[in-house]
Amino acid sequence: MTDLSAFPITRKWPAQHPDRIQLYSLPTPNGVKASIMLEETGLPYEPHRVAFDTQDQMSPEFLSLNPNNKIPAILDPDGPGGKPLPLFESGAILIYLAEKSGQFIPQDPAGRYQAMQWVMFQMGGIGPMFGQVGFFHKFAGKDYEDKRPRDRYVAESRRLLGVLERQLDGKAWILGDGYGIADIATFPWVRNLVGFYGAGDLVGFGDFPNVKRVLDAFVARPAVQRGLQIPAAPSA
Repeated sequence: MTDLSAFPITRKWPAQHPDRIQLYSLPTPNGVKASIMLEETGLPYEPHRVAFDTQDQMSPEFLSLNPNNKIPAILDPDGPGGKPLPLFESGAILIYLAEKSGQFIPQDPAGRYQAMQWVMFQMGGIGPMFGQVGFFHKFAGKDYEDKRPRDRYVAESRRLLGVLERQLDGKAWILGDGYGIADIATFPWVRNLVGFYGAGDLVGFGDFPNVKRVLDAFVARPAVQRGLQIPAAPSA
């Protein structure tokens, strides 16, 4: 049996199946990237819920795996060379799982780099900007009388949606006919912007029909529907 006892995180979240990828996460836009990818690939994994309300992400055990105290993070008992691999950052996890499984990333070098560029586009733009819109629209930001910060992030989010809209014109997915990590990175954030954040009207989401079309196709995928619920909330 695989021994993961050298990793302190397993003391707080014991591995019932240490031969499987250990996922430490929460169903946030970044967190579900990993769970959706794992569901899509069929790689065996064991999810562990990192509860923000109890500050699990600040625990010494979690910080031993991800010093940046963010979810998701994984521990693969069968990493490169057969050695356990701890990994954080959702974009890095998507690329790693794609290469490990041989799925959802183009096999030709040019296509692979194109997929990676759109993952980086999401990581550097869509995630941070949409998150700021959420802060200033749904959370504490609405208490600020000065709406210039909110409007700045709304304008940048519209610009990013426009980039995505043009890229999706005449395409089924971001890279064309093939669904992959660029879509898995991007559309949980689009879903969150218009859903949980309730900012669809604020950003004029109706102006981006291609984005809406592909979002609907994304959410309709069975693996996506499963991944959006993982790790599951504790029973009441």
